[in-house]
Amino acid sequence: MRVVIQRSKKSSVSVKNQLISEINRGLVLLVGFTDGDTIEDIEYLVKKITHLRIFDDENGVMNKSILDVGGSILSISQFTLYADTKKGNRPSYIKAMKGDKAIHLYDKFNETLNQYVETKTGIFGADMQVNITNDGPITIVMDSEREKTNEK
Repeated sequence: MRVVIQRSKKSSVSVKNQLISEINRGLVLLVGFTDGDTIEDIEYLVKKITHLRIFDDENGVMNKSILDVGGSILSISQFTLYADTKKGNRPSYIKAMKGDKAIHLYDKFNETLNQYVETKTGIFGADMQVNITNDGPITIVMDSEREKTNEK
């Protein structure tokens, strides 16, 4: 499971020129799944993301989490996070989990996040237009397999 985390001042997602979701201060998460991802990966990354101290405290130091600042999350499914660009110029998405499986993990990820932080979403599999006002800019990439391996 791979997540790109962006600290955001204001972000939204639209489909066919219709606003689907928007947030003010918070995090935008671009979320991708690969075969072998589990509920354990979801629980692990939800805990890491919600406790990640990337919001400024009163001294301008990144020392607060989204839980501390009361922000929201905009979660967007993003199978292209598993693009393989090693051969040629056309990315291969063979490492991305098939949609019929990934949608269940994506729904569980958002449901789990929503237990801690108000979480809004786009539409899984849709052609979405995502507007992100990246605050900082702060962008962090987390991969559940790499993160768990580094903790051991």
